[in-house]
Amino acid sequence: MTVYEFTQRPTSPDFGAVGGSGDIRQVVGALLTYGLVFACLMLIISAAVWAISSSNGSWQSASKAKAGVFVSLAGAALTGGALAWANWLLDVGAAL
Repeated sequence: MTVYEFTQRPTSPDFGAVGGSGDIRQVVGALLTYGLVFACLMLIISAAVWAISSSNGSWQSASKAKAGVFVSLAGAALTGGALAWANWLLDVGAAL
């Protein structure tokens, strides 16, 4: 009679064998930080243009500036969410 011994092999790749995950985390963090800074600058500029345009009665410029405020808020939210998501993915990859 033949006896088979089954050993459990890891079913996921060894992410510890891949070097540079710390460097990837720094690059992703830096790029997303720049995105967040630009979104905040766009928010400040759009809000100022919206206020000035509204006070001068230029409804077309105020409308465009209002859209810029909402776009910058959405961009800041997506950038912040992307930073958290990238950090989570890197942590999950290291744990596999």
